[in-house]
Amino acid sequence: METSSRHGFGAFNITGRANMRHRMMMHMTFFWGHNTEVLFSGWPRTSFTMYALALFIVFALAVLAEWLSHCELINPGANEVVAGVMQTAMYSVRSGLDYMVMLAVMSFNGGVFLAAVVGRAVGFLLYGSRTFRKPGGSGPGSEVRSDLPSMKC
Repeated sequence: METSSRHGFGAFNITGRANMRHRMMMHMTFFWGHNTEVLFSGWPRTSFTMYALALFIVFALAVLAEWLSHCELINPGANEVVAGVMQTAMYSVRSGLDYMVMLAVMSFNGGVFLAAVVGRAVGFLLYGSRTFRKPGGSGPGSEVRSDLPSMKC
């Protein structure tokens, strides 16, 4: 007796053995190389060019998520209801981006992991650190304003 999954997780028989027809082996430890799947089934597979594109996309998603964590898009005098809806939408988009980056890292590919970490670091350097902050608005002891709450554990 064999049961199959409609969600692409494979099929298992009664003895617990996986039926791996046409399925790529999922790594459970970090590995290096461009023969991997990131976020979508069959992408980027074996093409080095598509792998480089996947790394860039993961990097860009991480930078964008960091930007959303530190941006100020809502005007201070905006209607409270509109500001609350906008803040909720921004929070939802940031959460979605964070989950996409997390799922990409779960490919256990070393290059994808480094792209995600470097993307978050570059995003923080550009938008969250003191390096590119405008002078005059934030002195020592003044609080940096952001539309979204910080990501605390």
